[in-house]
Amino acid sequence: MKISARNSLVGKILSIEEGSVNNEIVIELAAGVEITSVVTKKSCEQLGLVVGGNAYAIIKASNVMVAVD
Repeated sequence: MKISARNSLVGKILSIEEGSVNNEIVIELAAGVEITSVVTKKSCEQLGLVVGGNAYAIIKASNVMVAVD
């Protein structure tokens, strides 16, 4: 796979929570470090995503917001 995005993080799929249209995918990047993404059910099926499988979390954004109380 070649991609221009610089923030490509590989990990193991911990869970897939199926919704009526979208699925919530939780990927463990390192012990105790998780990232969650929402993708369409169709994309989930086409990518062959399964719990325990490996996947990349690819982050492409022009900015990242940070907030505190």
